[in-house]
Amino acid sequence: MKLKKGDNVLIISGKDKGKKGKILHALPNEKRIMVEGVFIMKKHVRPRRQGEKGQRLEIPGYIDISNAKLVCSKCGKAVRVGYKIMGDKKYRICKKCSQEI
Repeated sequence: MKLKKGDNVLIISGKDKGKKGKILHALPNEKRIMVEGVFIMKKHVRPRRQGEKGQRLEIPGYIDISNAKLVCSKCGKAVRVGYKIMGDKKYRICKKCSQEI
């Protein structure tokens, strides 16, 4: 999976198209990511104790990884990710400016 937790991404499809955010959580086996401020779902919570009120929580949901593009920290554009092997280390690079991400 080319996107990791902490990366800044641009949403390229769906109801949140055009929004930018940071990846909060990634599920590599399922190819899904959770991005802050994107795909907000409402969860209804019942009261647990006497006198407590029920509430609606707004939590971010998981989106498919194909609906997001990495935003390069150097050039600031939404880019594809490539790899470069130097010695025994593997680095992610920006396909537009060829700089290490």
